Amino acid sequence: MSKTAKLYRMVTSQHICPFGLRSKDLLEREGYEVEDHQLSSRSETDAFKQQHNVDTTPQTFISDQRIGGYDKLREFFDKGPAGQTGTTYTPVIAIFSVAALMTLAWQFATGSSLLSVSSLLLFIAVSMCFLAVQKLQDLYSFTQSFITYDLLAMRWLRYGYWYPFLEAYAGIGMIAGLPALWVAPVSLFIGTVGAVSVFKAVYVDHRELKCACVGGDSNVPLGFVSLSENLFMIGGGVLMLLS
Repeated sequence: MSKTAKLYRMVTSQHICPFGLRSKDLLEREGYEVEDHQLSSRSETDAFKQQHNVDTTPQTFISDQRIGGYDKLREFFDKGPAGQTGTTYTPVIAIFSVAALMTLAWQFATGSSLLSVSSLLLFIAVSMCFLAVQKLQDLYSFTQSFITYDLLAMRWLRYGYWYPFLEAYAGIGMIAGLPALWVAPVSLFIGTVGAVSVFKAVYVDHRELKCACVGGDSNVPLGFVSLSENLFMIGGGVLMLLS
């Protein structure tokens, strides 16, 4: 016998509930035939919620038993919580992985050596640009986190607002092949200040903080990854001066 479920979700010309779509997808992946009842107006949605004494939609019914919304449906199927919860390194892994692949792709397309100083410098530069974009999306949120551990930003708050632009400038300058004396000092300065700040906050003061390296709203813990970002910038500056 086929399994069936009734799903009531809001679908209007102005709004399609994303949790309704997720509920429908989850039910179908679990082998259910879905009776998809689309609530096409606010009044129809309010009437449904009043009738079933619920506060939100979507609502799923299986065997005439109300399961509830999307989170309850995941619990019903023994799924974990939706989305990212707690601390995670996913944003950093994504940035460095894509930066590495872009570097390999560029070196392959240009016929350059895949294992060379230029490859390493390009990887560092692309990573810095990606990280700068993450910060530039919301400067206020970034600085809210950054000023709690960066030693210079604590004393001069405006440095927190300048930092992502300096990081982007250094990364773009490396890619463009600008003169080393135009770019390397910037990379060395922000990398050194950042490395000392992270080392003090984590390994000397033993503070548990979130890293602002991928933006102010991230759940990436301040620690080795944050220190690595700054060491990359120092390394990029040194490589520019040497090459």
